[in-house]
Amino acid sequence: MKEELPLISIIVPVYNVESYVGKCLDSLKVQTYTNLEIIAVDDASTDKSGSICDACAAEDKRLQIVHFPSNRGLSAARNEGISRAKGELAAFVDSDDYAEPDMILKLYRSLRESGADISVCSNIGMNMKEAPAGVYSAAEAVYCMARRGPFLWTVWGKLYPAELIKKHAFHEKAFCCEDLLFFYEILKEIKQVSYIPDKLYNYVYREGSQINSRVGKKRCTVLSAISRICKDAGVNFPETVPGFLQIALDTNVRLAMEAVEKGTKEGNIGSYLHLFQKHIRRHFTWSALFVNPDVKTMTAVLTLYVSRRTFFCFASVYSSMKSIGTKRRKTE
Repeated sequence: MKEELPLISIIVPVYNVESYVGKCLDSLKVQTYTNLEIIAVDDASTDKSGSICDACAAEDKRLQIVHFPSNRGLSAARNEGISRAKGELAAFVDSDDYAEPDMILKLYRSLRESGADISVCSNIGMNMKEAPAGVYSAAEAVYCMARRGPFLWTVWGKLYPAELIKKHAFHEKAFCCEDLLFFYEILKEIKQVSYIPDKLYNYVYREGSQINSRVGKKRCTVLSAISRICKDAGVNFPETVPGFLQIALDTNVRLAMEAVEKGTKEGNIGSYLHLFQKHIRRHFTWSALFVNPDVKTMTAVLTLYVSRRTFFCFASVYSSMKSIGTKRRKTE
């Protein structure tokens, strides 16, 4: 008897991505897993994104378009999609990215064959550390995220039980790192994560997106979010604490490196380095530092812990060397 496949809801938040959203929706319409509903939430785009979504919906009855009358933010758009989802399972796809045709089918098979609570695939574009297929406990999944491989806390590239995500709304006042806050709540409730190394999700680097913008106040809200998670994990999820502390260290030095390399949106670099140093000193432990023994990251953490001035020199030299290397590759 042929297996009756459950309905899967795919939630796509949309905002000012007219050059990308058509390709994104087309990649979902041709999924080899066909029992889908695709919910695209247009967050009051000021370009042609909304009309492109409408045109795509006219070609496929599985596509449902929601238009917000005013801009409410990424988290609100995802929450709207979650509230409308009728599927047994659900996935998220960002509207400037796109999926390989068999992404949903392979994630579904991985979920069913492993008996895990959620399934995760690899991606193209994020340069993650690779690993063979496997099943991880929730605590082990945190260490994967801390080591930046084989997967991160991004909500995309994963398949979830819809009942689970409906219990955990995205924080609509979080300007950055809403994915981590959401995924942390999910991890507290599950036992296992199934991972497949197939590169099924295409992350598209887009200049000007929130995560790729210069360091500023909104991006730095990630620091308070991670601090909150570290504190909660110490009480409710203690085996994950070193992993989350490492995520805190890594996030601070990455933001600090970007501030030196690209400058800041508002305020001076010195004030941001002071903020990052304060957070590194708050979260530093030797066990957390060695969760991900990457020499560059460890050096950056220790340097910023000791001296902001020394860190600035270190980051400036590293940025110059990276720029020279990039120019050489372009001329070869």
